[in-house]
Amino acid sequence: MLGNMMDSPLLISGLIEHAASSNPNSEIVSRRCESDGESDIHRYTMKDAAKRSKQIANALIELGAKPSDRIATLAWNNYRHFELYFGVSGIGSVLHTINPRLFPEQLVYIINHAEDRWIFVDLTFVPLLEAIQDQISAVEGFIIMADSANMPKTSLKNVICYEDLINSANDQLEWPQFDENSAASLCYTSGTTGNPKGVLYSHRSTLLHTMSEVSREALGITSLSCVLPVVPMFHVNAWGVPYAAAMTGAKLVFPGPGMDGASLWQLIEAEQPDLLLGVPTVWLMLLNHMAEIGKTLDSVNNVVVGGSAAPLSMIKKFDEVHDAFLIHAWGMTEMSPLGTANVKTAAMKKMPIDERYQLQQKQGRPVFGVEMKIVDDNGQSQPHDGTTFGRLLVRGPWVIKQYYKTDDMSSFENGWLDTGDVATIDENNYLGIVDRSKDVIKSGGEWISSIDLENAAVGHPDIVEACVIGVAHEKWDERPLLLAIMKPESTTSGDDIKDFLSDKIAKWWMPDEVIFVDSLPHTATGKLLKINLRKEYQDHLLPKQPLEISY
Repeated sequence: MLGNMMDSPLLISGLIEHAASSNPNSEIVSRRCESDGESDIHRYTMKDAAKRSKQIANALIELGAKPSDRIATLAWNNYRHFELYFGVSGIGSVLHTINPRLFPEQLVYIINHAEDRWIFVDLTFVPLLEAIQDQISAVEGFIIMADSANMPKTSLKNVICYEDLINSANDQLEWPQFDENSAASLCYTSGTTGNPKGVLYSHRSTLLHTMSEVSREALGITSLSCVLPVVPMFHVNAWGVPYAAAMTGAKLVFPGPGMDGASLWQLIEAEQPDLLLGVPTVWLMLLNHMAEIGKTLDSVNNVVVGGSAAPLSMIKKFDEVHDAFLIHAWGMTEMSPLGTANVKTAAMKKMPIDERYQLQQKQGRPVFGVEMKIVDDNGQSQPHDGTTFGRLLVRGPWVIKQYYKTDDMSSFENGWLDTGDVATIDENNYLGIVDRSKDVIKSGGEWISSIDLENAAVGHPDIVEACVIGVAHEKWDERPLLLAIMKPESTTSGDDIKDFLSDKIAKWWMPDEVIFVDSLPHTATGKLLKINLRKEYQDHLLPKQPLEISY
């Protein structure tokens, strides 16, 4: 027997309609690309955004866009990109957000693989498309996201001005109704191994993800929130924040191209956001800038960190200097992306501060809708004791069941997605990411977490960034090698670094050598790209002195 409830589809268009009717005056503030990037601030409301979303939807229909057509964006976090989130998906087309940090050959691959019909592009990225346009001949044209006064001279063919397109379109539209399982948006992974893989989100999965995200046990976004998402709209839908803001009426502050510490501080000072979201490298720049100018983040209550682990030193600095709580979150492109969140709890308030800091380093507990488990190499479930390592598997209504346009199912096991992460889960269901499966170092039969070792090293005041890789060793199979970027004025030696680490890690975790480097490679999403480093140092001669192992 079935229930007697209405069966209304969960559609992204419903979010912007709700925003326009329930929170029409909620503000959206954006830094634009048109001028110097600092003074060019655009302001309007959710009601304005809803109107313009309908205009872009009507314009796309006039251009011949049909349901399931892929319409791409190459754009920063700004109000025009926000409009496209709803205008494209709202008519049943698929919003393909392209990561501009990918290599040119990767951009060509994903545009052709997605079979994008039109590409909306910010001024900054026009040269990227000019360089590859001959290799993406199936694209029908390009809409440059600017007004007529700021349109650039370009070699791109069939170019349309965004504001002209908007102004020519009707603002009246009855959003079409269709199956909530229809594709809504498309995002490709970073492609650290092979070509990037496409992840195709549905309207249903996006709405369910949004409902979970706004809960107090996740990001806690409400109509009282003022949110500054530095995490980009060109990757994993800015962690779903644009949808969450539409659902709740939160004020949005978009940084546009200005994501350096000084530019972010300018926006924070002017708009007073209470919630920030981004990757650790961004917050490191902001914290360094704040230290230089002697200011504090007085309006900020919570800082969400994802993409990679935040070091203990960052957790402490946000808390002790800026009175802001760092929320560790974890997820994947394949998970829309939110999987876990480490929010402040009643139990945390009662903990000694050092104990709380240790707990904050974990990635948190799964949000409602996400199931997770750890298994051994044979697929056997491992205990949730906080110490046993295992491969992390997940499932849920916003987790993919297969990649876009491929029959490769090697990442899936009996209805679960193998995340590629090695993790622990404790008795309270807190997830601790130990490493990527390919980045764990196995030395003398024991596991060493490169993430934990990196985070310990970054606690040294002279280290800007650290990377740990496993190097082949004739006796121990692998030993850790620490690569570090130091502050320009530093005179710290490798032995000094080891002395610093001596009381922070197990003796057998100690890097065999510390190598100082000028830079480290990163993926398009800002994660350390270790595959190239392993190749570079695969024949590196480690010290030959006897190694004392103490357990």
